Amino acid sequence: MTIEELWQMLGPIIILLGFIAAGYVLRIVLNVYITRLTRKTKTKIDDIIIDAIKTPIVVVFLIIGINFALAQTPFVPAVIIQYLLTISHILIVLVAALTATKVITGIFKYYGTTRPNLKTLTPTLSKIMKFVVAFIALVLILDGLGINVTAIVAGFGIAGLAIAFALQGTLSEFFSGIYIMSDRPVRVGDYIELDSGQKGYVVDIGWRSTKIRELPNNMIVIPNSKLAGAIVTNYYLPEKEMACLVQVGVSYDSDLEKVERVTIDVGKQVLKRVNGGVPKFEPFIRYHTFSDFSINFTVILRVKEYVDKYLLTHEFIKELHKRYKKEGIEIPYPIRTVYTRKAKS
Repeated sequence: MTIEELWQMLGPIIILLGFIAAGYVLRIVLNVYITRLTRKTKTKIDDIIIDAIKTPIVVVFLIIGINFALAQTPFVPAVIIQYLLTISHILIVLVAALTATKVITGIFKYYGTTRPNLKTLTPTLSKIMKFVVAFIALVLILDGLGINVTAIVAGFGIAGLAIAFALQGTLSEFFSGIYIMSDRPVRVGDYIELDSGQKGYVVDIGWRSTKIRELPNNMIVIPNSKLAGAIVTNYYLPEKEMACLVQVGVSYDSDLEKVERVTIDVGKQVLKRVNGGVPKFEPFIRYHTFSDFSINFTVILRVKEYVDKYLLTHEFIKELHKRYKKEGIEIPYPIRTVYTRKAKS
């Protein structure tokens, strides 16, 4: 047996083994070195991608290796090689589609865990993306088989437009829900107020509507498109703690230095005693108005969250009224001075 004949027999095997070895080497590089780098990043998305492509890389190298090996085999007919190329194309597309599906599913699961608001949308978005990947894979396979896919793509495009027009309202709510969940202007558990005056706790953000529970325990259901376009005050952002403002007025005869001292002292006591107050906060006052019958000022207290201000204000007004009586500080009634002039006889 000559060297040429020996090479014709062993060459394809060596080529196939070389491709398989290259695939495993690349997998080891990804598994050892690249994984070390991805572990240092804050996000888990790169870990999900690396984990998803490790095995498919070996499979792709194996498919390509078989094609190259058979191409170097003299006794394999050209027709069979042509068929094998087509089959390889289909297999690589299928492997890529499965890998993309795994990556997409992993990313959605990750965001569903890190962002609870997206948890309800994760299954729906995963199914949509799986359908898109499957459609692209089908088009590539048909194209590889020599089938004209232009008419199919155009048909799906027209059908997609018809569905979009028919479900315009539903899609509007759906994409508004995605915006709310991704941009997170409101989150489940937040206490919010709408520009319409309605306020309450966000209990659920769905793909079509958002539910808000008012303090009287009523449920408000708001379409996501309305919420996305509304002016919303979120009392939990940037944090739950917030100022509690109480308006007070005292007589013009009052000693304003004493009023300030007494009011702050009462505020400190109430913040330490009442649940919901921030005990370490130093309350203060700001005079702001000479009104018709009193000098008005604002007392600035601090509460742990929005609803705590009701009880804190209640207790503060009671204690302040009691203390003002004790200190001789007058909270005046609304008065008007009327001057009368006697008619000349």
